[in-house]
Amino acid sequence: MRTYIARRLLLAVPTLLGVTALIFVAMRVIPGDPLKTIFFEGGGARVLSEEEYQGARASLGLDKPLYVQYVKWLVDVAKLDMGSSFWTQKPIREIVQRRGTITLEYAILAVAISWVVGLPVGLIAAVWRNSLIDYVVRVVITLFMAIPSFWLGLSIVLAWVLIWQWRPPMGIVHLWDDPFKNFQIIIGPAVVIGVGMGAVLARMARATLLEVLGEDYVRTARAKGLVERLVVVRHALRNALLPVLTLSGLQLAAVMGGSVAVESAFSVPGLGMTLVMGIQERDWVIIQNVVLIYGVLFVFVNLAVDLAYAFVDPRIRYQ
Repeated sequence: MRTYIARRLLLAVPTLLGVTALIFVAMRVIPGDPLKTIFFEGGGARVLSEEEYQGARASLGLDKPLYVQYVKWLVDVAKLDMGSSFWTQKPIREIVQRRGTITLEYAILAVAISWVVGLPVGLIAAVWRNSLIDYVVRVVITLFMAIPSFWLGLSIVLAWVLIWQWRPPMGIVHLWDDPFKNFQIIIGPAVVIGVGMGAVLARMARATLLEVLGEDYVRTARAKGLVERLVVVRHALRNALLPVLTLSGLQLAAVMGGSVAVESAFSVPGLGMTLVMGIQERDWVIIQNVVLIYGVLFVFVNLAVDLAYAFVDPRIRYQ
């Protein structure tokens, strides 16, 4: 197990380097220099002289060769120094810690909701295949897969405001400061995202379980006289969980990256909104560091999913 983890972590290094290179090049190629915004106002009036403009570039290190800027950025990231926002001068590390915890909370809660909702629904649909229950479940799954998450989020917010006259707390309230207000902030995004993820997970669970139920060892278990419930739970379900676990891991990594539409609907100050604000303000320091965090999250979530395979299926062993 330790050898496997070490090998995967070593393989993650070139992956992360490739991600950093793509981010760095994209931020230098895409038009939108924030200094140009200061150099020329919206009406075209020049507010900085050419000397002041070049001096500002030099203070930010933008006058140095690209490879020097790239290496310096990697060294700073290795030191966990992400720099400061171009406009607000707030440390990126502090912004990520404040907003990232909110995103992490509703992401984990959304995945838990997707499992609580999606796995039993997929199991029921597979066991009663081609029955009325199966048809109803498939229609409901398709419906929730088709509904945009931001539309569902806006509908919930309108229902809260118009029917119950209730509004969730605004701003950032962490779990350790006020658990109840924190729960009010994250429950909306978690439910909306969790229901959508649960629909996808239920469809995957139904398909994989139907495939496993047709295997020879399942027919052998039935031939031995085992109760159908034990055949499904003990023999079929564990083997059917591997694709579901993979899908759930990818969903978790994607949600931890920040669901921009849902955060906008519920006014949740998470990482998704941070990235959008950085793009709108052309704050390339925030953009390249937040996108890098997304890449790191995907790498480590995939590693955690791979390691979880051994606990779900005993036949899998990592040497």
